Amino acid sequence: MKNVMALIMAGGKGERLMPLTASRSKPAIPFGGLYLLIDITLSNCINSEVYKILVLPQYKSQTLIQHLENGWNIFSGDLGHFLRIVPPQMMRGDKWYQGTADSIRQNLEMIEREKPGHLLILSGDHVCKMNYALFKDYHENNNADVTIAVIETDREQATEYGVLQVDDRYRVTGFQEKPKDPSPIPGDPDHALVSMGIYIFRAEVLLDLLKRDDKPDFGKDILPSILDSHQVRAYPYRRENRIKDVVFFTDEGGSRAELPMEAAPDSGYWRDVGHLDAFWNANMDLCGLTPFFNLYGVRWPMRTMQRQFPPVKTLSVQEEGNGKYLQGQALDSMVAHGSVIGGGVVRNSVLSYNVSVHRGAEVDESVIMENVDVGRFCKIKKAIVADGARIPAGTEIGYNPREDRRRFHVTPRGISVVTRDDFEKREAPAAGQGARGKK
Repeated sequence: MKNVMALIMAGGKGERLMPLTASRSKPAIPFGGLYLLIDITLSNCINSEVYKILVLPQYKSQTLIQHLENGWNIFSGDLGHFLRIVPPQMMRGDKWYQGTADSIRQNLEMIEREKPGHLLILSGDHVCKMNYALFKDYHENNNADVTIAVIETDREQATEYGVLQVDDRYRVTGFQEKPKDPSPIPGDPDHALVSMGIYIFRAEVLLDLLKRDDKPDFGKDILPSILDSHQVRAYPYRRENRIKDVVFFTDEGGSRAELPMEAAPDSGYWRDVGHLDAFWNANMDLCGLTPFFNLYGVRWPMRTMQRQFPPVKTLSVQEEGNGKYLQGQALDSMVAHGSVIGGGVVRNSVLSYNVSVHRGAEVDESVIMENVDVGRFCKIKKAIVADGARIPAGTEIGYNPREDRRRFHVTPRGISVVTRDDFEKREAPAAGQGARGKK
């Protein structure tokens, strides 16, 4: 992989993720308690031995840039390795990045100086484990000019994506953008191939295409126009992607054991978390005994900037009036450092850094971001709570759809999205009732 340079698209506004993207870009959205979304793509690069990386941010990128500077300064310049953050510099005119292809076009000089053999185009907001070395091998074995990663999906769901038409050898013969009647996979009338937005180009081919005109986007503009002139292949991700790993699991006796795998169960997992329901789903896929997306693999680790917080604490808290104790519990959940569960119960949820769950509170099937304070006897179900929110005692979220729609943003699936602004006009907590004071 020494002749591969990765270019990570990290400038998306993420309008369908509002209000989570009100102050940060999509790749900088927290995920899985400890991570930002871009950490998944960067970890795939490192695990695939791709060590030459350009990150191309644009929209509200300060949080993302700080995270990369503080947490991903791990590359050796002496070995020719690097991670470079390349915001728009208007190197070719007075415009910001106009699209995926244009963001690369505006940095051609930087790319050409490195003389890469292949250019790997990635997205900073996808959740998957992808072995880019296998992707490159497939690309070279098929003598392709460009290879597009694709995933099989039900034809009814394919209407939301770009659909590729292929022949029986997976040579791309056509594109359909969010079609009402998606073309099926040859020999499989119930499924279609949708683009994952991940490409690998022979470098000289891509550079030539970008210099030839000013088309801004790959999927909409450049790729459909070269089907007759270039070798364009589809890479069947679920069939070809194999992540060799050692996964920890709990056996029937409750003991932790190792299970070496030629292909881990989540080798075929992929989610484009482009909207709030998909983001909630991806976080829920981390929970439970056998998660759909496993963060506990040994040979394919996910990396991030580790924050300096103390360990998680659960407390038994005496209930007022009767002397009974309420046990602080986290069940089938992921809880990040610094969090304190003081007499509350967390089930099937993901808690980020420094979250407080107080006496009698219940949190179910929810994503709670950092520095959130869940007050006494709150009940929260199927919700996303954005960073810094303070939920007043006794608040119920996720139990009354009509009331939730009046107070919060609610997704089509019924997930309530709560921000700190939703409660800022309410009465502030009394003195001594802060994140560590209430029990």
